[in-house]
Amino acid sequence: MTNKRKIFNDPVYGFVSVPSDLIYDLIEHPFFQRLRRIKQLGMAEYVYPGALHTRFHHALGAMHLMGQALQVLQTKGHTISDIECESAQIAILLHDIGHGPFSHVLEYTILNEVNHEHISALLMEKLNQELGGLLDLAIEMFNGTYHRAFFHQLISSQLDMDRMDYLNRDCFFTGVAEGTIGVDRIIKMLNVVDNQLVVEEKGLLSVENFLNARRLMYWQVYLHKTSICTEAMLIQIISRARKLIKNGEDIFVTRPFSIFLKENITLTAFQTDDKYLEAFTKLDDYDIWACIKIWQFHSDKILSTICTDLLNRNLYKIRISNFPIEDSFIQSITQSLTEKGIKEKDLEYFLIEGDVSNKGYVAGDETINILTKNKNVVDIADASDLPTIKALSNIVKKYYVCWGKNVSLQ
Repeated sequence: MTNKRKIFNDPVYGFVSVPSDLIYDLIEHPFFQRLRRIKQLGMAEYVYPGALHTRFHHALGAMHLMGQALQVLQTKGHTISDIECESAQIAILLHDIGHGPFSHVLEYTILNEVNHEHISALLMEKLNQELGGLLDLAIEMFNGTYHRAFFHQLISSQLDMDRMDYLNRDCFFTGVAEGTIGVDRIIKMLNVVDNQLVVEEKGLLSVENFLNARRLMYWQVYLHKTSICTEAMLIQIISRARKLIKNGEDIFVTRPFSIFLKENITLTAFQTDDKYLEAFTKLDDYDIWACIKIWQFHSDKILSTICTDLLNRNLYKIRISNFPIEDSFIQSITQSLTEKGIKEKDLEYFLIEGDVSNKGYVAGDETINILTKNKNVVDIADASDLPTIKALSNIVKKYYVCWGKNVSLQ
């Protein structure tokens, strides 16, 4: 009989236990094992060579933190049953199971407004059918329909176990010290009041640091200019491949990837035809890289050029500004690219404009609530004496343009 109470050695937390047989079976399932082949930070390795950790690592880490948080709440007198503990850990374990290759990139290219949360929910339902309803409670917690709201807040909120782990883990693997957060301290300060998750006032400084660290990680890692640039190149590669396929060109593509390149798949399609979800569960980073490696030799110069440049890290030039990019600057780039032999109809592949935004804290719904020493519950924006917390509620938007600096199709 298989021993399912395994222990694994996590580089961030040390030895972590698999808490139940059911969770072991979920980890062993092919749907979850696929996450080993999807990197957590997409193209960030082009900036931070150590950023090679996967969604698999992250999901296990988030499950571990959930277990710690529930233990803390139990020690503070909150009754949490074994099935609730297991279900909450399952919900956070599976929260990213619907992520496609390169994190969010493919949500903007091969999927028609179908985000990873939609697919995660569909895959959890599929697993639940296989397991005869054992995930019913986990799915309720994941969807926020369970009557004890704090479980959903631990899974998905502005201070959830997902964010706790990815900030801690991404900071570790990128080496960006500014992203360091006091995970242990914050978890120890968690409590529940009127069914809502709160942080005791003693943990206020740690939460302030958490919010600041998240803001810094967005600008230094998640929205780093080189990450933006490499993702833009990847999106152009996929867009060009789709166009060639639609024009009847002969192009190599792996079987699961081909479905998404050939068809415009909506959420309704995922919900009504199992073949799309089945194909998605076979799709990972390796499919995309395999295609890129072969496409570098394709006869289409646009496709082969961008693939070769991405593989060799001959990246597009990028300019980021706090204000919209001037038309005169765009025109000068356009002229330069035209002189290099790029036709006007093909400029979209070598000149990309866009914007990115970052909001460190969203006041209003799903706030981070602080339990004061007087037993009052207040929004952290009101509890903190730091003006930066209120400032974090403002959306910071930046504009960018990236273009092929050394490209030539002549």
